[in-house]
Amino acid sequence: MVDLKAREKWTGSADFLFSCIGYAIGLGNVWRFPYLCYQHGGAFLIPYYVTLICGGIPLFFLEVALGQYTSVGGLGIWKICPMFKGVGYAAAIIAFWLNCYYIVVLAWALYYVYNSITSSVLPWSTCNNWWNLESCRTLKQMRNYSSLMTCSPTQFNTNASMVACLQNVTDYLAQFTSPVKEFWERNALQITHDISEPGSLRTPLVITLGISWIACYFCIWKGVKWTGKVVYFTSMFPYLLLFILLVRGLTLEGAMDGIKYLFIPDLSKLRTSALWIEASTQIFFSYGLGLGALVALGSYNKYHKNCYRDTLILAAFNEGTCLISGFVIFSVIGFMAKTEGRKISEVADSGPGLAFVAYPAAVAQLPFAPFWSALFFIMIIFIGLDSQFVTMEGFVTACVDEWPILRRQKELFIAFACLMSYLIGLPTITQGGMYVFKILDYYSASGWCLLVLLFFECISVSWFYGANRFYEDIKDMIGFHPGRFWKWCWIVFTPLLCTSIAIFSLIEYEPVKYKTYQFPKWAEYVGWCIALSSILAIPIYAIALFARQTGSIKERWKKITTPTIDRNAARDDTDQETKQRMLVEHTTAMTNL
Repeated sequence: MVDLKAREKWTGSADFLFSCIGYAIGLGNVWRFPYLCYQHGGAFLIPYYVTLICGGIPLFFLEVALGQYTSVGGLGIWKICPMFKGVGYAAAIIAFWLNCYYIVVLAWALYYVYNSITSSVLPWSTCNNWWNLESCRTLKQMRNYSSLMTCSPTQFNTNASMVACLQNVTDYLAQFTSPVKEFWERNALQITHDISEPGSLRTPLVITLGISWIACYFCIWKGVKWTGKVVYFTSMFPYLLLFILLVRGLTLEGAMDGIKYLFIPDLSKLRTSALWIEASTQIFFSYGLGLGALVALGSYNKYHKNCYRDTLILAAFNEGTCLISGFVIFSVIGFMAKTEGRKISEVADSGPGLAFVAYPAAVAQLPFAPFWSALFFIMIIFIGLDSQFVTMEGFVTACVDEWPILRRQKELFIAFACLMSYLIGLPTITQGGMYVFKILDYYSASGWCLLVLLFFECISVSWFYGANRFYEDIKDMIGFHPGRFWKWCWIVFTPLLCTSIAIFSLIEYEPVKYKTYQFPKWAEYVGWCIALSSILAIPIYAIALFARQTGSIKERWKKITTPTIDRNAARDDTDQETKQRMLVEHTTAMTNL
């Protein structure tokens, strides 16, 4: 028999909360939320908060409470309904894919930090570098061209002449490229023209990716007691940097124009399904739902911890961070639009382009630009790092709980998992790596497959295990029943929300693309294989488990849907302090006799 250590618990009462804050507040808060608000206008906040209340917070509470009650990771919790253990495997597979590519953003950010602190002038602010093209023009040069090529209404007799002049100016300026964009594409990425041209590995990114994985390993290698200490710094330090950047951003000329634009409502867009799809995927992805990480974090809680209160605190932190990030990003975007004489809609970009093109272009115009640039990318690193290592912790916890022999050599297993993820992630830092990154991001861990997983996760608890039974379990832990609203969300609203959005996302499906580049069909098929590698685990496991049972169909169904968890064992296993106190009291009483 394997000699196993007792399951670890968080050392401090706030360890769990800070870990959740660090995990849930990730890169999506910094670049995706502000961009979606910009893209859809202030109306985006309506479906965003509807999804948050009816789906995001209820699922967050469900996952944390499940982990705390069962005291096991994302695979072990399915003793509540064995048929759905495939959901746990699907979550572990999605977490694995996410671990392989999400950390690449940290590698990019480290590369930008290095270039910020090793030069007195930011290398993406000039056009006299080896990677620049002849068409490169700095912002100052572009402004000079714009001022020289004016189109005054008094010069023309017709509107057509005016339009033609403006078109000529636009076409003339379009032939030039910015040094920021050229640094991103021709220096950092050295991007090729096609996914079929992978090119060679980018040596600087190989190094920065390795550093990122080493940092991730040492954040979790000693277990949750060590991780609980690390997250106090990694989760709070970005807030200090975010506050500094917010103060600096609000003092810039044009900052308020950018912030106002962030919240301009366009209620007509509420009729478009794309708005609701993007709002829901932003909620589910930013909260890290369906990956097993929240279950793992909750499993290290003491049995009677008030996880309901912590859920509400975390939700407030997350939404506050989204709004502050929006202020930081769009104050700078407003400044950039003001100095360039362009509309805000022509300045912002999505995804990595917002963090690695728009923001660097803005800070390059500030005094002490290298300092502000380094500060911004250090913030990106810390925000991404705690999300990364908590996701890895969730994956490791699921594996260790499923195969307990790994617990004896957990440090070696974590090292092996980090090394394998590093090697699998290397294709994302080749010269054609951005195309690989885009496929993984589009198909593996967001969108349709995540919605399907969350649907089955929710109904397995509320329909099969029973929402009323789960409510009694929660009361046993925290001492009271939460409001009935959460029960109705688990039974009706959340499954309906996930189903509706998943169907709409399939109906309005568009193949993956990077900017204007259309991926070949074979790349799209690879993406769908990656997506199905997780989702197919749900029906395959259920069918296999059903086939292994004996008896009639009704008897087999009952066996695979009947909980096998011992409620008293779950309570006893998570309440070691009470057991120890009772043992001491019993021993003392026997001695006195």
